[in-house]
Amino acid sequence: MAWLIFQYRPTALFSLKTSRATSTVGKTLLVPTPYAVKMAFLEVGMRTGRLPDPDEFVRLLAGTLVRIGVPDDACVTGTIQKIRQEPKKATAEQPYIANVALREIVHFRGVFALAFQEPEQPGILMDLAPAINYFGKRGSFMQYEGFEERAVLDAGFTKGLLEEGDQPSRCHLATLDDFGPEANFDALNSFSETPMKRNRHRGWLETVVPLGVHNLGPGFVHYRK
Repeated sequence: MAWLIFQYRPTALFSLKTSRATSTVGKTLLVPTPYAVKMAFLEVGMRTGRLPDPDEFVRLLAGTLVRIGVPDDACVTGTIQKIRQEPKKATAEQPYIANVALREIVHFRGVFALAFQEPEQPGILMDLAPAINYFGKRGSFMQYEGFEERAVLDAGFTKGLLEEGDQPSRCHLATLDDFGPEANFDALNSFSETPMKRNRHRGWLETVVPLGVHNLGPGFVHYRK
């Protein structure tokens, strides 16, 4: 087995801004990042009590390469919305201020495929995969549809910019985050005081995403594989 692949069908609109985006401005990604995928498996494992040692599971995931197989179509709709947000220096008289924010959502047609390269303990992933129901921002629901094994991946999967392999007919570049080589549970835990360090606990990779612009107009961009 070279690749263990889990398939999910989007059942709701998707949104996931890059980790470098601000709270008010940031274009959505068209795929969940390897970091988001691994965190989804970690979260469901802890929530269901199936991970006796989360730190060991993080170590296993940090050493596993993940690639994303894209759906056939992705249509991005963008809007500018009025919001209320906390100012830098809130007061009792003015706890919130008015502002505007860019919001983007994606409608997909097709199925996502999440490919794990030669995982050390595939049984754990196969046990957790059916319990996951969203990737990215909460509410980006997806339905598990099954798994398969492949020796090689085709051009419908993401790959690093400098990696060898077939080039997709349509594509764009995106910066996707992933677990770093020294990732551990304390560093990834939002409730821990352990600082997360760039390129050690979390890294970023310029990635070829096999979805390219097919059509566009006021307020939307249609991407196709």
